[in-house]
Amino acid sequence: MELMTIIESDAELQALFIPVERWLTVLAVRNHSKHTLSAYFAGVSQLALFLRGKQLTWTRCDKRQLAQHISQRLDEDKLALASVQQELSAIRHFYGWLIEEGVARINPTTGYQLKRSPRPLPSIADIDLLTQLLDQPAPDTPEQARLWLRDKAMFELLYSSGLRVGELVALDVNDIDISELRVRVTGKGNKTRLVPIGTKAAAAITRYLPHRHLWVEQLDAALFISEKLGTRLSTRAVQQRLKVAAARAGIAQNLYPHLLRHCFASHMLSGSGDLRAVQEMLGHSDISTTQIYTHVDFAKLTQVYDRAHPRATHSKNNDD
Repeated sequence: MELMTIIESDAELQALFIPVERWLTVLAVRNHSKHTLSAYFAGVSQLALFLRGKQLTWTRCDKRQLAQHISQRLDEDKLALASVQQELSAIRHFYGWLIEEGVARINPTTGYQLKRSPRPLPSIADIDLLTQLLDQPAPDTPEQARLWLRDKAMFELLYSSGLRVGELVALDVNDIDISELRVRVTGKGNKTRLVPIGTKAAAAITRYLPHRHLWVEQLDAALFISEKLGTRLSTRAVQQRLKVAAARAGIAQNLYPHLLRHCFASHMLSGSGDLRAVQEMLGHSDISTTQIYTHVDFAKLTQVYDRAHPRATHSKNNDD
């Protein structure tokens, strides 16, 4: 039975969800994304169902009940640790709001921690492979050659400025300042930032712009236009075009837009070592998110060390 059907058939469960709906409405007004709202609703809903089964309210949920719920999600529902962590985050935020509203006095998640699963290191492509992608010759047919002008501009910008694919397709023509070599990006939470553009990306965009009018519908301000619809290109279309370009360049590695962002971050940190600057360019609110790229660089250093140092692979038995 679907969750909404269960809620509609249970008056006490409906009462539990009234503050949840109010909370999500507040978050929507604060420009939280639909994805975030959906994830928060899913996480809090599971605790609501648990509390209903125990005949408890939000204010009667303490650390012991929370621990029982989390244990059930892990052991009985076989939910992955990372997914349970997301649910716990939603519950923590919800109780924070309940306290702000004067509905609850205690947040049961305070001091409650799950063992964090290690964050996997992002995949990185080397510079030679990116050169193979970006410097490939244009297709022979005029229409495909024009498409490649657009696609090359997109891929150059993704790698040059470390944009998320959603940020890329949200760009308008006026967001690009070729003369100042910068782009105005609207990121998560509708926060804007200015990010430098490399000269190769600027040149690719300059070559693309005169052809944009061939596809664009009137009054559409989008920078990157769908050749089929005449409107703003979708993130899925960017993913598909990148796969086409990789195949045409003879690249076997799986390429996807976020990989180019990973490459930007890793290569920038490797070349500059300026973690704060890279954090600003990526639009990370928390520097710990950016720090993962220092681990990528250190992993590379470790590989070089293991290959090059004469004593790197010696066993402890050989120590004097």
